[in-house]
Amino acid sequence: MNLTELLLLLQTTYDETTARADQLRQQIEQFTTALTETEARVAELAATRKVIDSLAPPDREPAPEETATIYQRIVTAFNEHPKTVFRVRELHEHLGLPADEPSINVTRSRLGRLVRQGLLEQPGRGQYQKRT
Repeated sequence: MNLTELLLLLQTTYDETTARADQLRQQIEQFTTALTETEARVAELAATRKVIDSLAPPDREPAPEETATIYQRIVTAFNEHPKTVFRVRELHEHLGLPADEPSINVTRSRLGRLVRQGLLEQPGRGQYQKRT
């Protein structure tokens, strides 16, 4: 490789690297703009939450538990009692959940989902236990 070829290769590499740096600078600008807009939106939402909380009556009932939390409680109950076979009503009593029929049906559906996911098994009709 002679000196002319080396200088040409060096110039080509320099041009490519400069172009890549320009692309990265543009991306940084776009990301910075998006981040600024998102942070402003987060601040707006936090202010809105604060206003709504201040307007709510102090004796309001707590919000219902999140679905994920219910699933976590169910799985925890089976983990704590791995050999126990629960019926839906027994599980409700164990978890302190309401024993009305609609609530029991929702829990039955949740247990079915956990069976399909492979976390629980059904040794008999209406019976659930931790998968071994």
